[in-house]
Amino acid sequence: MYKHILIPTDGSERSGKAVEQGIELARQLGARVTFLTVTRALHALAGEPEMIGAMDVEARKYVHQFMTADARARLDAAMEFADTAGVKADMVSVEHDHIYQAVIETADRNGCDLILMASHGRGGISAVLLGSETVKVLTHSTIPVLVYR
Repeated sequence: MYKHILIPTDGSERSGKAVEQGIELARQLGARVTFLTVTRALHALAGEPEMIGAMDVEARKYVHQFMTADARARLDAAMEFADTAGVKADMVSVEHDHIYQAVIETADRNGCDLILMASHGRGGISAVLLGSETVKVLTHSTIPVLVYR
């Protein structure tokens, strides 16, 4: 069945539950996992290019260090869960403007045969305005996607 599962995590409670379920699935299947966290580029977060230009170099450096440390903490926590369960795991952290593309590209690059990710369950206007990275992965991925909800 599945031998290599990609599990993206964003640090949310729902994502944490998906990590736990993904590890258990991997344990039962004898599969390995790759945990992924995607940090959006600073210019993509700001929305207005002028906002980035207005930040001094130290402020940009601080924000980047904070985002990198946060991503590392998420991945370390996931790795600890996998280790406790006896599941072989790797971790990847990437910076990308589009989270869904980073998920798909990482799965392809690492030879994953399943993507397991959380859905935050937004509905109504929130889903329309914010979009859903999970829906975008489902729409564009050629690799099977299992959604934890």
